[in-house]
Amino acid sequence: MKQQTYHIGDRVFKTTTMVFALFILVLVFLMGYEMVHGSELSLKQFGWKFLYTGTWDPVADEYGARPFIFGTLVSSFLALILALPLSIGVAIFLSELAPRWLERPISFLVELLAAIPSIVYGLWGIFVLVPWLRITVEPFLLAHADFLPFFRGVPYGYGMLAAGIILAIMILPIISSISRDILRAIPTSQREAALALGATKWESTMIVLADGKSGLLGATLLGLGRAVGETMAVTMVIGNRPEISFSLLDPGYSMASVIANEFAEATSSMYTSALIEIALILFVLTIILNGIARLIVWSITRKFKTP
Repeated sequence: MKQQTYHIGDRVFKTTTMVFALFILVLVFLMGYEMVHGSELSLKQFGWKFLYTGTWDPVADEYGARPFIFGTLVSSFLALILALPLSIGVAIFLSELAPRWLERPISFLVELLAAIPSIVYGLWGIFVLVPWLRITVEPFLLAHADFLPFFRGVPYGYGMLAAGIILAIMILPIISSISRDILRAIPTSQREAALALGATKWESTMIVLADGKSGLLGATLLGLGRAVGETMAVTMVIGNRPEISFSLLDPGYSMASVIANEFAEATSSMYTSALIEIALILFVLTIILNGIARLIVWSITRKFKTP
């Protein structure tokens, strides 16, 4: 009887946890359904041209998401360009070079960055980063790099450059932490084999990086997914102007920012539907990026997992 009770308990436990896991999937599908349903007016009215039309006029009920898609992609990829080298460097140091007594506190501080609320980054951006960019960095770029189309215009301080820097700081702990775990998952025997063959520490580290390149790509995509969906910090420093400009000094707008700024002011059904459609685009884009990244990270950790 006790043995039978034990099996029943295991079965109940397994079924209960499976229901919890399935509930997450159901929740994601419900969110997608509600966004599709809520954006039905906009989908029928504008169709695919919503993605490439640049008009955003609530008075005339004419909407297009191109400036917001552009702003989201530019700020996110700029953040990735700034954060990726530093993140990989931190991951290499923590996994390959740092002594034990130094590795633990630095790892803690890196992970602590990910726990700081977005609004705190935004306030820091407003009171520290934006004035520094407006007074020091952007005038320097205008004086010495204005031959590039990316550094022309007026030094507002608020703009794509500020948003990119804020996002780079926010995604740095994500990329570096996951990259560190990826490098640690590679067997120590590979490092020892390289050193035994006469390789230097630098050369053995390069071999480890080559083995973990797929996982590092996954970590990068996870960081990009975080940057694409970030809201408050970007809203506070990007300038919130629905225009497309190739200058990083000019203000812009992101998909998350326009939803946060204008949803409470949406006075018509079409206006609300257009904002929900932007949320739907952001939802799909984030799921795709995170899904690909998780698959890559899972494949590389599974490859080097010890039996």
